[in-house]
Amino acid sequence: MIKGILTLLALLGILLTGNAQGNAPKYSNEFLNLGVDARAFGMGMSMSSHVDDVSAGYWNPAGLNSLNADYQLELMHSAYFGGIANYDYGAFAGKLKDESVLAISALRFAVDDIADTRLLFDANGGVNYDNIQFFSAADYAFLVSYARNVSLFGGLSVGGNLKVIRRVVGDFAGSWGFGLDFGLQKTWKKWNFGVVGRDIFGTFNSWSINEDELATIYQQTGNTLYTQSLEITLPRVVLGASRGFQLGEHFSLLASLDLVATTDGRRNTLVKSDLFSLDPAVGFEFGFKSLAFVRGGVGQFQEIKDFDGSKNWTFQPNVGVGFKVQEVSIDYAFTDIGDQAAGLYSHVFSVKVDFNVED
Repeated sequence: MIKGILTLLALLGILLTGNAQGNAPKYSNEFLNLGVDARAFGMGMSMSSHVDDVSAGYWNPAGLNSLNADYQLELMHSAYFGGIANYDYGAFAGKLKDESVLAISALRFAVDDIADTRLLFDANGGVNYDNIQFFSAADYAFLVSYARNVSLFGGLSVGGNLKVIRRVVGDFAGSWGFGLDFGLQKTWKKWNFGVVGRDIFGTFNSWSINEDELATIYQQTGNTLYTQSLEITLPRVVLGASRGFQLGEHFSLLASLDLVATTDGRRNTLVKSDLFSLDPAVGFEFGFKSLAFVRGGVGQFQEIKDFDGSKNWTFQPNVGVGFKVQEVSIDYAFTDIGDQAAGLYSHVFSVKVDFNVED
């Protein structure tokens, strides 16, 4: 039965890709692909096969089945572009009585305090700074995740997400979107494998434009004002593999690889075609007594063309550290979100807290 469902999902994804690829904008809802959790950032965001905490609601909902605590809470903050944009994440997961797991996650990526200078000049042509108003361009996502173990194939973890997306640009425009994700995890001969289908039926964002706010500007520029539009986010598939190694009595090593396949046409990735593009992410975690961790990873490989016509490859490097003290985990990651020469560095902090209920 599961095999038949997976086949049906794959066929629906292929049909949707073929029909919508020409009309769907590339990089739709891309804020949902920024990643969450400082541990994941430190490992180059290669998480689909081994994620085992509350952040699995984002990376692979099947990983929620490996939650070690009865309940777990996580909070994360990161600032981008020198604090111009702020990225916040919070999630809570808990085990249910039927041995399944339920989680709720919320994300916000926003640029706040954007100046609206349309009324900067008064009726007499003078500058009046009191007329400047401020607004935010913010993207929100809310995920409800459910996971459980099934007995197929000697034990298989399955999970899914229902996600609601809200995007606003001040009082000028806003959208609502809905989508579904599906994930699997399997351990076999010391190897961990993961498969995630994101936006498996396509995620649809319905935009509405505030005509009263923008009509005057559109008349001045001669552009056409569209008050309604539909944006489609096409499916992507993540394939992951990882393995842990015990190094003596106190040390451990975890190595992981993710392959992200997008279906919205040719992207600037390591492997690309008109049908799909493939982007690898590699990471490692070196641990001491499961108390302290050092992490590293690379991903986001892109070919950049310089002004002189020459081309070179860039990538996103990531490093991080983590500490676990009883029920509290504190993680930090340092990452370059752009070309290494540009110095677009970002600091990511996250905290996880375990809660256990005594019988």
